[in-house]
Amino acid sequence: MTKAPSLIDPTKIYADIDTPEQYLEGAGLDSEMEDPADLGAESYVGSGKLTGRRALITGGDSGIGGATAIAYAREGADVAISYLPEEQSDADRIVRLIEEAGRKAVAIPGDISDAAFCRELVERAVEGLGGLDILVNNAGKQQHVEDLVDLDDEEFDATMKTNIYATFWITKAALPHLPAGSSIINTTSIQAYAPSGHLVHYAMTKGAINNFSKGLAEQLAPKGIRVNAVAPGPIWTPLQPAGGQPPEALPDAGSQTGVGRWGQPAELAPAFVYLASAESTYVVGETLNVNGGMPTP
Repeated sequence: MTKAPSLIDPTKIYADIDTPEQYLEGAGLDSEMEDPADLGAESYVGSGKLTGRRALITGGDSGIGGATAIAYAREGADVAISYLPEEQSDADRIVRLIEEAGRKAVAIPGDISDAAFCRELVERAVEGLGGLDILVNNAGKQQHVEDLVDLDDEEFDATMKTNIYATFWITKAALPHLPAGSSIINTTSIQAYAPSGHLVHYAMTKGAINNFSKGLAEQLAPKGIRVNAVAPGPIWTPLQPAGGQPPEALPDAGSQTGVGRWGQPAELAPAFVYLASAESTYVVGETLNVNGGMPTP
């Protein structure tokens, strides 16, 4: 029997993407990866699920955030992205793809570990988009540290501020602008359920984000604002070779999943589209796991 063209073996797709041992300085760039991640730029086709919507995506220059920005634009949304200034070249690419989809792009560089910038970010997004009804708290900091005694206060504090504090600051600033029907989507992780020993502080933040999402969902549901989360498994993004994992672990990371490989950002974007769209109006306080088959509670 001939297989239908849409029938894809999840264990074989992306076999052409290599994940070599590599180290990237700073936050890492898509353009510096030896084999860049798939953001869906060549494959994602929209169908109007987010026509007329206005979204702010943190960490929207690359990885999961970049893939989500592309998908949102192709679904009809105008999109603002935040990113570190050093990631400008990646951000320029995403802006171009948003505009090629016929949508408005607003690029806002800055460091979300700073409370004042988080508030400014929301105001600039609202001004640039003419409003806001989707917030994706996606940006995160992940650095592997093998032994707790080697985890210094500065690294711990920066991780907490980037991953937890910023989610709080940005969400709080956005709430006065979000009408009924809006969606807040936070990026948590498989690490919230199955923390790795070398990612203790990062895993802490992802557990907190998961809990925050569920509590806030209960608080905001009566106002018509839905809060949900997406929990990726091991996903091939610049975060990983930029210290998120030991370089020597990169070639084999993802082998512990059911499908036996890294996930790609393009495989996450549809989850963010679904949770932002009217197709998920009865989905509230949910954590949608996209992890290749890793068991979760």
